[in-house]
Amino acid sequence: MRTLDKRIDPHVKLAAVLVKRAPTLTLAYGERCRSRLAATLDNGDEAALLLPRGTILHDGDVLVAQDGGLVRVIAAPEAVLFVTAPDRLTLTRAAYHLGNRHTPVEIDVDALKLEADPVLEDMLRRLGAHVEHATLPFQPESGAYGGGHKHGHDATFAEDYALAQQVYGEHHGHEHPHEHDHAHEHGGECEHDHCHDHTHGDGPGHGLGHHSHHAYR
Repeated sequence: MRTLDKRIDPHVKLAAVLVKRAPTLTLAYGERCRSRLAATLDNGDEAALLLPRGTILHDGDVLVAQDGGLVRVIAAPEAVLFVTAPDRLTLTRAAYHLGNRHTPVEIDVDALKLEADPVLEDMLRRLGAHVEHATLPFQPESGAYGGGHKHGHDATFAEDYALAQQVYGEHHGHEHPHEHDHAHEHGGECEHDHCHDHTHGDGPGHGLGHHSHHAYR
């Protein structure tokens, strides 16, 4: 089993021939968010991911094994909702409401992409957006304050929210602690239609393809 414990900085330019010859590891988004994972390379070799906590892999990332070998990451196609709109305002409103639910979203100039979810699909249609089911690689936006795969109930969400408020206060020259009336923090009834009962890795779109992955212990 090959142990992959380093990711090469994306800004480092590697010889194209080395990257092309490197074996590949195809992972869905939920798997690319895990720093500990036992997986099978596309050539059939067994591998173990042992990356720093919080590492999120992207399509094209290059990993280094303990034996010095390289492995290239490929984003696996998975079940997603492909969202477009008749005008920019509708698409902006859709992005706002998805962000208000801390939903991982991939943002393009004229489209949004998110993990397939019937509740969110219904919400988007009610907003006037066009929603199509598709099977595509999924690479959502990374968190502006360091996170990349967070929801309101994650332990680190409170830290990011506090940092955001600090930045806001410094920008306006005073402290301005908004009340954050969110069901995840107050434990009350969820104010949104979608309370994120699903867990990534087990929901639609995860683990698709012919590779078998399981938690590495």
